[in-house]
Amino acid sequence: MSTKKRILFIANEMSPYLELTEFAEIVNKLAIKSNDAGLEVRCIMPRFGTINERRHRLHEVVRLSGINVSVDNDDYPLQIKVASLPNARLQVYFLDNEDFFKRKFVFNDEDEKWYDDNDLRSIFFCKGALETVKKFGWPPDVIHCSGWMTALVPLYLKTVYKKEPVFAHSKVIYTLGSDTFEEKLSDDFAKKALIHTSLKEKDLEIFKEATSYALQRGAASNADAITFGAENIDKKLVEEFSKVKGKKVIPFKGWDTDLTEYLELYSDLASK
Repeated sequence: MSTKKRILFIANEMSPYLELTEFAEIVNKLAIKSNDAGLEVRCIMPRFGTINERRHRLHEVVRLSGINVSVDNDDYPLQIKVASLPNARLQVYFLDNEDFFKRKFVFNDEDEKWYDDNDLRSIFFCKGALETVKKFGWPPDVIHCSGWMTALVPLYLKTVYKKEPVFAHSKVIYTLGSDTFEEKLSDDFAKKALIHTSLKEKDLEIFKEATSYALQRGAASNADAITFGAENIDKKLVEEFSKVKGKKVIPFKGWDTDLTEYLELYSDLASK
């Protein structure tokens, strides 16, 4: 039986597939560095329509098909695709759905208009990522989330998925980044995010404003550890999360860091 520690990256973006911010390159480097350090690594991200399947050699994982993800009283089929990260022997899984990701733009349409369903896309991705891991039967020791679309994952792990055996020993990290959108998700985002009876409206209260700030604050509040992944982060987030009692916090070390601080954090969390 493998004694390797397992780390799962759940991210909005990852180089070379999608690069919206500089942190996309950091996720790539972290996955490779973790793999080289002897950790068992898997990555999950959305299969946005801008990602070229042929160029990146994505193919559907048939054995993982058949998952339906329920969001806001509707069921959406989840299609899972996989590719091998270039220059590394590790796999990246892409979550796809006709309604949410088969469009040629990421968060805004060709006229730069914010998609009205970005709230549902986010909930679908967070729930879909955790359902995918259940289907893997692959218990991660550490789950590292980055990007606003992953913001609900720490909360879901502490509530809805708390008793799932696959997540019994999982610790979750959230990386705070710079604001990547100025719009708001829908006014009823928090209500739509109530994916299970084990969740109460008060659990989602912190997300209620549905802004980039609210999402990141909610994610960091529910995470076991926090890292800072950019220079220009909302001052209120910096003030609240630079030092948090009972949580390991890693400050931003610059874009040229060798990422040792992350490897040490993974090791520390995985050993608890």
